Amino acid sequence: MANWGRILSRGNVEDRRGMPLGIAGGGLGVVGVALVIIFNLLNGGDITDVLNGLQTIQVQTEQQYTQKDFEGADSYEVFASTVLGSTNDMWSRFFAENNFTYDPPKLVLFRQATQSGCGIASSDVGPHYCPLDEVIYLDETFFDELRTRFGAQGGDVAEAYVIAHEVGHHVQNELGIMEQVQSQQVSDQEANDLSIKLELQADCFAGLWAYSVKDLGVFEPGEITEAIDAAAAVGDDRIQQRVTGRINPETWTHGSSAERSSWFNRGFETGSVAQCNTFNQ
Repeated sequence: MANWGRILSRGNVEDRRGMPLGIAGGGLGVVGVALVIIFNLLNGGDITDVLNGLQTIQVQTEQQYTQKDFEGADSYEVFASTVLGSTNDMWSRFFAENNFTYDPPKLVLFRQATQSGCGIASSDVGPHYCPLDEVIYLDETFFDELRTRFGAQGGDVAEAYVIAHEVGHHVQNELGIMEQVQSQQVSDQEANDLSIKLELQADCFAGLWAYSVKDLGVFEPGEITEAIDAAAAVGDDRIQQRVTGRINPETWTHGSSAERSSWFNRGFETGSVAQCNTFNQ
């Protein structure tokens, strides 16, 4: 267990766990459903997975949990807020040094499904960032699947890496990188390549975050391997091999296991934002 108590900052976390979908944002309607399908496809989602997730939302959101189960700030909420706060510290410094103002993201904790600015945020989609409302959506039960289905070793540092990676997408949004990429008129293969560059840059940004807190004595010896292992576990090749038994690089949207862990390491070892320019590689 990392020494998170050494970080005093806190980020903005909204806890929606135990809240029915309707209360957590109202009805979705056709537009909301269309938005979530389009957004998840643009960010590497598979249409079958998205549609299956939408079909099971009603079943998933039956109240297996109540709001009373999550009253007060429990240990996971404090953990998420702490990691988010430490990313706010790092990126606020970087933006200020370059005469910009950093607008920190909000993180929403939920179980099974909730509504976001991009439509439905469901557990099937996994942790993700919505640029339309500048919010990170996280169902912490995703990490159970990361271990059992994709073979990651898990751990709190691995979970912190995921949060820092999603914050990386927010930084891309703040800097206009995401808009520049999505505005380009390119072929499907070129769009996949650009998506990979975005994801690998977010991995490098997550490495920068780890670099920014290591001198605080947050990590115990060897704990950073949890983050490296998690980055590798969500590589396109690893996921394709485990889910379909085949590897097809032409369909990749996030990068290989080796690429993802390598770019995280680049950020962690250099501490330099300039080293995270995946678009010049």
